[in-house]
Amino acid sequence: MLKITFMGAGSTIFTRNVLGDCMCTPALQNAEIALYDIDEERLKDSYVILSAINKNINEGRSTITTYLGVPNRKAALKDATFVVNAIQVGGYDPCTILDFEIPKKYGLKQTIADTLGIGGIMRALRTIPVLEEFARDMEEVCPDAYFLNYTNPMAMLTGYMQRYTNVKTIGLCHSVQTCSETVLKGLGMEDKLEGRTELIAGINHMAWLLELRDKDGNDLYPEIRRLADKKNKEEKHNDMVRYEYIRHLGYYCTESSEHNAEYNPFFIKSRYPEMIEDYQIPLDEYPRRCIKQIAEWEQDKENILKDGKVTHERSLEYASYIMEAIVTNKPYKIGGNVINHGLIDNLPADACVEVPCLVDGSGITPCHVGPLPLQLAAMNMSNISPQLLTIEAARTKDRAAIYQAAMMDPHTAAELNIPDIIAMCDELIEAHGDYMKGY
Repeated sequence: MLKITFMGAGSTIFTRNVLGDCMCTPALQNAEIALYDIDEERLKDSYVILSAINKNINEGRSTITTYLGVPNRKAALKDATFVVNAIQVGGYDPCTILDFEIPKKYGLKQTIADTLGIGGIMRALRTIPVLEEFARDMEEVCPDAYFLNYTNPMAMLTGYMQRYTNVKTIGLCHSVQTCSETVLKGLGMEDKLEGRTELIAGINHMAWLLELRDKDGNDLYPEIRRLADKKNKEEKHNDMVRYEYIRHLGYYCTESSEHNAEYNPFFIKSRYPEMIEDYQIPLDEYPRRCIKQIAEWEQDKENILKDGKVTHERSLEYASYIMEAIVTNKPYKIGGNVINHGLIDNLPADACVEVPCLVDGSGITPCHVGPLPLQLAAMNMSNISPQLLTIEAARTKDRAAIYQAAMMDPHTAAELNIPDIIAMCDELIEAHGDYMKGY
């Protein structure tokens, strides 16, 4: 029987989207669904909401079971066909708070801090040991399962799993599907949406929209470049960083401007504080989102349940489409995170890259892209180096590699000297306590 295990099922909204998608998909509707989490209350919430969806749109065909805590983890994973990962080790309190507040003491400002930067490095270091435990369990009780990773920092976690475990892992992000639509709508080019074709490749959160053509095959980039430059000069808006990428690098990238503001040394600079306002950069954005989500959750839960009438429509998340393609052998194309074995010619072979992948009954097959434009490869490399060093730190438990990862991070290095980087890393490691006990 098809079994879908969801790790971190207490992430109720995301769990609802992915598993609700599965219940909307005929080939997946009779699945056994295993919900795993270490938070009992949130696990119950997810069970109630998914049970209502199962009843209302799936005639109760799925079997839903909950598994609480580490002692029940192997049972949750046993005989799984697909394992979806959405865990957040350490949560908002204490770990996310520490990831923002300690760097701030050293003058280092961040926006999201979950993919790169010192926040992304720390998140990877406390998450990889947990994924290593998942991998050991999966190798024992579901060795043929696919591991669909949604947890950030995507390239570090997925790269570790693909290089150092035997688990069939693919990294999945939300930003590839919406990239070209976002730029076209932002520039008032909605009439070009239908029938468009595109090519996206690079690394997670900094994959590049390399080609975008309309239904007749016309290149849309000349007009995109003209309009993006005009809009940035004439008005303030929430995508100014990526439009500056278009102006100076020639191309748009997948993830939002609030993310990309902290992936480089150009925008968040203590010497030029006016740039925060000039480019509409929302400092401390992720903590604000967390606080808002926590405060609104009970009301959200009531709205979702609606007296048991909760329903769902299939979303753009890749997970259900991947499962459907593998189960039915119906081909589907995704943008996936995989190890760069000759896929992007001018990025390192051991980097985790985001490229088009074909999914069918034989599994997930990444596609060769060729070389990126040199300036885009250079931007990616500035992020890949700290990613690889963080993976090395997690593998070897060598604190020096943690320092080196932080030293190579573009934003951190642009703001801090080496002694402060080391002191900040030491303080973060100590403050995280048991989450970082291996280091």
